[in-house]
Amino acid sequence: MKNNILPALRMSLALILVLAVAYPALMWGIAQLSPNQGKGEIVTYQGKKYYSNVGQKFDNDNYFWSRPSAVDYNAAGSGASNKGATNPEYLKEVEARIENFQKHNPGIAKQDIPVDMITASGSGLDPHISVKAAEVQAKRIASLRQLSETKVLDLIKTETEKPVLGLFGPEKINVLKLNIALDQLR
Repeated sequence: MKNNILPALRMSLALILVLAVAYPALMWGIAQLSPNQGKGEIVTYQGKKYYSNVGQKFDNDNYFWSRPSAVDYNAAGSGASNKGATNPEYLKEVEARIENFQKHNPGIAKQDIPVDMITASGSGLDPHISVKAAEVQAKRIASLRQLSETKVLDLIKTETEKPVLGLFGPEKINVLKLNIALDQLR
């Protein structure tokens, strides 16, 4: 028994030191090198502070809509619905989102609605939408704000975030930043 307990205790102590001390210290050190020291990017707009890395609820027709959230954009409790793709309740929810999207964006066919406009992300707090999701909303926004659709599409191009190092991840758009830029567009 002594032959098993001592190596197990040493291994446990080594793992505690590596996983509970060294790794968190390394991550903290890396975060200190990033902008805002790992605290997220704070955006101040019209006297209010927002975190650009946490999804915000935008459902006004004058703005680009955010991705749906299973947690109603509550950053205190992120999470998904955990309902499978064949769950009848979930399918009803997605159908309702499709109908609502088409009602507010007439002329967009069901198959042309990007999936990120009708399904929530795994965290429920995704601050980004795809470029396609922004582009399908451009006509509605241009019309309501009395802007040319070309001007709105140019804004989308300007606000598009490229993949990390040009390789990792898709192009995406931060909805908060896009809507702030939209408000500043003349």
